[in-house]
Amino acid sequence: MPSFDVVSELNWAEVENALNQAQKELSQRFDFRGTDATVERTEEGLVVRASEEDRARAALLVVQEKLIRRKVSLRHFDPGDPDRGPKGSSKIVIKVVEGIERDKAKEILTFVKERKLKVQAQIQEETLRISGKKKTTCRPRCSFSAGKTSG
Repeated sequence: MPSFDVVSELNWAEVENALNQAQKELSQRFDFRGTDATVERTEEGLVVRASEEDRARAALLVVQEKLIRRKVSLRHFDPGDPDRGPKGSSKIVIKVVEGIERDKAKEILTFVKERKLKVQAQIQEETLRISGKKKTTCRPRCSFSAGKTSG
């Protein structure tokens, strides 16, 4: 039975490339000299650190700019508020959001059922699987803004 998955995944290779580019720019730019601005990937997401709050916000903008240039959607990232650290330093934790939320998956599922196609749709954790008996009925024909199709 042919099928395809509706998913919302992050291209981690591009994110790593963007982080490397951002770190390089932070180390070379004049306005970041002496601010100890860094960007790193941790278990909780991405962390931007700097010696001052405004430099941490500026470093966050550099990271977002590099992500956009690498064609990584900023919808996957949820930056928090700057946290104060020792000696006036600041850090911003950026949470990474992957997968389709259950509510959005249900919305897509009802959309597919309203079209009255000869397919079955199932929610599987953070993906939505569409399957049908024939290859022609299972082909994605419409776009939906919740995620991309792969199959």
